[in-house]
Amino acid sequence: MVMPVVSIVSFKDAYQSLRKALELCDGFAGLKKDDKILIKPNLVSWDFDLPFPPFGVVTTSAVMAALVRILKEEGFNHLTIGEGSLMNPRPMGRQIFKVLGYEKLAEQYGVELIDFNEGKFTEIDFGPIKLAVANKVLEADKIINLPVLKTHNQCKVSLGIKNLKGTINRRSKTHCHGKDWDLEHTFPHLAEKLPIALTIIDGVFALEKGPGHTGKAYRKDLLIASTDVFAADVVGAYVMGYHASDIEHLRYFAERNGRSTELQIIEIRGEDIAKHREYIDYDWEWQEGDLGPAGFAKRRITGIAIRKYDSSLCTGCSGMYNPMLIMLMSAFKGKPFPNVEVISGKRQLASPGFDYTVLFGKCVYELNKNNPNIKNAIALKGCPPSIKDLEENLKEAGIYCNYDEYVNYRNYIFSRYKKEDGFDLGLYSL
Repeated sequence: MVMPVVSIVSFKDAYQSLRKALELCDGFAGLKKDDKILIKPNLVSWDFDLPFPPFGVVTTSAVMAALVRILKEEGFNHLTIGEGSLMNPRPMGRQIFKVLGYEKLAEQYGVELIDFNEGKFTEIDFGPIKLAVANKVLEADKIINLPVLKTHNQCKVSLGIKNLKGTINRRSKTHCHGKDWDLEHTFPHLAEKLPIALTIIDGVFALEKGPGHTGKAYRKDLLIASTDVFAADVVGAYVMGYHASDIEHLRYFAERNGRSTELQIIEIRGEDIAKHREYIDYDWEWQEGDLGPAGFAKRRITGIAIRKYDSSLCTGCSGMYNPMLIMLMSAFKGKPFPNVEVISGKRQLASPGFDYTVLFGKCVYELNKNNPNIKNAIALKGCPPSIKDLEENLKEAGIYCNYDEYVNYRNYIFSRYKKEDGFDLGLYSL
């Protein structure tokens, strides 16, 4: 049996380091010069209103620029960069491309930039599930997958296979976060049918408690590359301290495709993987009894039960979940909250005995709108709810949030990253 090859290279100079990673794994083996090549980065979201630290959240522009340059030098001329970022509420891919400098790649190398959310999608039957994939993805001969080395609070890790979820439309993404099935049994099917020729995991930074900017980033300085997306993910997970068999979507993919989750069946070239392995936590600590984040207990916040999110909480509401928690913290003035429960997602049901029930999002509202356990509903029916919705509606229960404190929190998050510690925003511009 031929062992899949994965290269691990220390990141120093983006161009030279990536060249080495591709040479070690024979990265161009599955590509032809006349192929229409789609490069799929991880540009999950951006915030254009408040400070946004991109470290470990989105693919670095330095690695993207190096990849495009190398491909052009090797004679690959039909290049497209495409992504389906979180809409807020409209497509914002073009804005993200601009802030990351991708427009310069278009000007210099003739690369086409595509926001999948602006185009059409075709529903594909993957067997257990149907997902609508962007037509621009289906038109590509080959895909180069360019995810980030990060953890995920619902899937433990977000690497090459998880990055493919960005190729489907908003409705399909929401569908993946189902009431009656496991999120991690949905998106792996994309990796079975899409023509992924090369996966490069951008590990310039690694993100703890991802996938968003509220996690904590570390300078990691690694590139992981392979023509085998599953093998790349096994190695990426191991570097962050996880065995692939403990990552449900990797275990599921392996079971369906006759693959082993063991690191020993992969040929690793370049750096010593053991030297770079370091556990990076994926989830937030919650209070016993499902009462809310551990941080609430530390601040002695009582009178409120916030049921922990599950995998049915889709990406839109996930992005607003942390702002909700910060806004609730801002409303605490030393006295207990007025006996409130907060529920979310597609599975959680209101419990009896609470004076107020906050229904965070359209899905949980639809599930609970006739629930007899609810005395007073505070319905945040947005998809997802906005901070303004939260601030205005909570006043019904005498809960007064302070948006300025959320802004202070966002400034604090951004201020943690110092250029002298390696957090160089220049890596995200061209």
